Amino acid sequence: MGLLRLLVLAVLASEPRVAGGAETVGNSSEGLLEFYIGKFRYFKLNRPSPEDAILRHISSNASFLIFQIHSQYQNTTISFSKTLLHNTSGTGTDRGLVFILRPEQSMCTWHLETLDAEPVQNVAIPLTYSERDPVPGGCNLEFDLDIDPNIYLEYNFFETTIKFAPANLGYARGTNPLPCDIGTGRDSRWRLLYDVYQYFLPENDLTQEGLLKHLQRMAEVPQVKASAIKVVTLTANDRTSVSFSSLRGQGVIYNVIVRDPLLNTSAAYVPAHTYACSFEAKEGNCSSLRRVSTKVFFTLFALLGLFICFFGHRFWKTELFFIGFIFMGFFFYILITRLTLLTYDVRLILTAVAGSVGGILLVAAWWRFGILLFCMLCVGLVLGFLISSVTFFTPLGNLKIFQDDGVFWVTFSCVAVLIPVVFMGCLRILNILTCGFIGSYSVVLASDSYLYTSLSYITLNVLKRALNVDFHRAFTNVPFQTNDFIILAVWGMLAVSGITLQIRRERGRPFFPPHPYKLWKRERERRVTNVLDPSYHIPPLRERLCGQLTQIKELFRKEQPAGERTPLLL
Repeated sequence: MGLLRLLVLAVLASEPRVAGGAETVGNSSEGLLEFYIGKFRYFKLNRPSPEDAILRHISSNASFLIFQIHSQYQNTTISFSKTLLHNTSGTGTDRGLVFILRPEQSMCTWHLETLDAEPVQNVAIPLTYSERDPVPGGCNLEFDLDIDPNIYLEYNFFETTIKFAPANLGYARGTNPLPCDIGTGRDSRWRLLYDVYQYFLPENDLTQEGLLKHLQRMAEVPQVKASAIKVVTLTANDRTSVSFSSLRGQGVIYNVIVRDPLLNTSAAYVPAHTYACSFEAKEGNCSSLRRVSTKVFFTLFALLGLFICFFGHRFWKTELFFIGFIFMGFFFYILITRLTLLTYDVRLILTAVAGSVGGILLVAAWWRFGILLFCMLCVGLVLGFLISSVTFFTPLGNLKIFQDDGVFWVTFSCVAVLIPVVFMGCLRILNILTCGFIGSYSVVLASDSYLYTSLSYITLNVLKRALNVDFHRAFTNVPFQTNDFIILAVWGMLAVSGITLQIRRERGRPFFPPHPYKLWKRERERRVTNVLDPSYHIPPLRERLCGQLTQIKELFRKEQPAGERTPLLL
């Protein structure tokens, strides 16, 4: 049997056509991994023992087939033969090959291996398509494979970008494919449309079993349409590249379905997945994304925000410190991130310091000048920023018009400025609403430091757009699952409770406290002129300090011996 297997592989290696697998006969499947059309199969690959696989009983109606293999983060190599060439093999976590079938061919084989030291768990499936179906990657000019059905994925902290090769029209067995770049009429590949789909894994699910299970919903056209979200439809004139906002630690699967609107047929590319993080990194891997510094910063921020949510209007100066902290901290973080190469922890510490300075300056401005409108403008702009962020967090933010930075920032600023303008006639209500919504949202941000929630991307997407010049092209879809519903309910409950409590408690009280500097000045003048006031007789500050120092010196003075110190008189 071993000799027979070697003979089969030798025949495969000598096959000159690389667009499809070679046909085998008889019982040559002995010792090979056997697959069936449309059936997923789990198996493990080991570095010392590569595998050869076989598919039999291919229908005569099939014109081509796509074999795809998936793993979580360890690379797997798939090839037409044991001889690995750049245009006949692919390596990665989500890879596939197109087999162009010859007349009368009913069997295909391929070679699988991995260079990873650890065993790799895989799932694979072969899918067949007819001559009427478009060929994914059939007009590839960018990547290595002659016909490339793969989706190539790149990510960084800000965005995840997928790229794929254009498709070609289908054709029958034994015939030549249509030219890709001759003519742009209805009889050419330029009539094809590309639907880009996005599928979110369950939040906080980093398991291998979960990924391989959900990948099965993204391999075939009907399952993709039923399970995933269609993000955008591209024409043959558009670039075959789409960007998304990176969701670190959140599993996402992408796929593209190419449609032929004239024949009403379609075919699916090989799906690709990402967590926007590395499983093998020593620091900041997918299992430990949340830094200690982030947890400390947002936990303290949430404690202050929770206090503001329920008592902010009563403790006016504390609320001003909170608002000033947000204002200065946000803009300072953008500035040092764009202009310096400091590490994240250093930037976070400097942001905390700068935010504290901003809070102190706003409190000092109120204490000295007492300009209520200026303070309420800052308060209203912070609430407007949150409302504007929520607006663009909805599907409205994915409209093509807002991919222009100028349009986006002008619209965003107008919405933010509109809030203090609308509430200019009822400043106390504006202040209480800001305390309730902004204070409670700080709890949402703190929750994201411990447990993933998509609600943190309400403001994080705006921050990403301010930091990265390419983020304008990214779609900002996020999953909305059980954790998000719970945290949204908590956010709403805290906001409503805080607003209701403050409105009831402040009923019948002055809208805002008086000017602190005027009160201090009036009190000082009263003390100077009123002799009967006990505070009038308080010594100046300098004398009081000297007296305190004298008392401290007395504590360290050596005790004098008791007894007579003068000589006795005779």
